[in-house]
Amino acid sequence: QVHLVESGGALVEAGGSLRLSCVASGRTFSTDVMGWFRQTPGKGREFVSQIDPSSRRTYYADSVKGRFTISRDNARNTLYLQMDSLKPEDTAVYYCAAQLSIVAATPPDANYWGQGTQVTVSS
Repeated sequence: QVHLVESGGALVEAGGSLRLSCVASGRTFSTDVMGWFRQTPGKGREFVSQIDPSSRRTYYADSVKGRFTISRDNARNTLYLQMDSLKPEDTAVYYCAAQLSIVAATPPDANYWGQGTQVTVSS
């Protein structure tokens, strides 16, 4: 059975940093596009970032560009999201996704999802 498990979410002050991790098990995603999405109550899941299998191409939502960095370690089957200069509007549940086919698709088109990790940024 395939699982994506996120970790690293926490309560942090504005301007702070967090690093989210997503560990995949049950199969390898080394040849798949992976990404991060986020969701707040009452809203749909929002694209944050995605990365191609070789890490050569990355994409970011305008709202996080220059502050967030996505990366992956295929040997560890792990996806990361380094989040710096956090703002209160970054508060959301962050989801790891695998097998994305379209950049920033709405609704998201991933075949696999994690359970989410809560990030709360206080002002």
